[in-house]
Amino acid sequence: MTAPRQRSIEARVPASTANLGAGFDCLGLALEMYLTARATVQIRPGSRTLARTRGVGSASLPKLPEENLIFRAMRYAAEKEGFQLPAVRLAVKNEIPMAGGLGSSAAAAIAGIALAYATAGRPLSQENALRYASEIEGHADNAGAALHGGLVVTYAQPDGGGGALRLAWPKMIRVIAVTPAMELPTKKSRAVLPAQVPREDAVRNLQRSALFIAAIETRRYDLIWDAMQDRLHQSYRQKLVPGLAEVLAMRQIPGLLGLALSGAGPSVVALATAGFDEIGKAIAARFEHAGVASTIRFLEVAQDGVSILENRPRGK
Repeated sequence: MTAPRQRSIEARVPASTANLGAGFDCLGLALEMYLTARATVQIRPGSRTLARTRGVGSASLPKLPEENLIFRAMRYAAEKEGFQLPAVRLAVKNEIPMAGGLGSSAAAAIAGIALAYATAGRPLSQENALRYASEIEGHADNAGAALHGGLVVTYAQPDGGGGALRLAWPKMIRVIAVTPAMELPTKKSRAVLPAQVPREDAVRNLQRSALFIAAIETRRYDLIWDAMQDRLHQSYRQKLVPGLAEVLAMRQIPGLLGLALSGAGPSVVALATAGFDEIGKAIAARFEHAGVASTIRFLEVAQDGVSILENRPRGK
């Protein structure tokens, strides 16, 4: 007699960069660097949930599945939706640097939520997925990009939930991500931000975040440099990352459209149409001058968000 096959579901989620300069907590951009998580439903009575991770940062991840963010997100979504999670075996492959400002935790949260829906045999609710990921993360920009792909504008709703609007991204603009060899937890990076900011700074950021969207939509890429200038968060976070002030003070060079701290950092992202090697090396050199090694990544924008692939046992 043939043993029954186990059902497995795989979620593939892109990395992301948030803020893009002035769009603090509202702009997110998905990147072609992925976290892939496969959940195999355990069919033997008394089976326990297990987790195995390989790839970037796997050595520093918690060993117990209950402490794994993907599993915690699965459990959170199940509790919110009122269904019981089966025991699963999680196998995770991660390409996204941990605590690097490139959306690793948002990708894990979206992966877990998507797997929870799939193991329960339910279609993914994008509205609820964004809400739950935002509640786990504390903000929606990275989660929105991970969920939808492309350029995403996120916003808070009156009931406490969040919304996201996806915009097309021009393929000619690529992303150079330079990650210093250090971790910067979001909690620490947010702790340095002031509780209040001058109205002039707030208005300036509103203007520039709107300008960024307009520049992308109208293909006025010459305006992106000014549109990515920020007054709400980057100047306060500079002291946390050696060399960051020098990077953000760089002058524009051929092919470089704009520069920004990626999310809470410490990665920096550059938007460019040419001169990719030169731009990446110029950014890395400023970190190196401050005594910090870095990794340069050349990335395309991920046009699609989370994808789900399910392998079901064939019927008799």
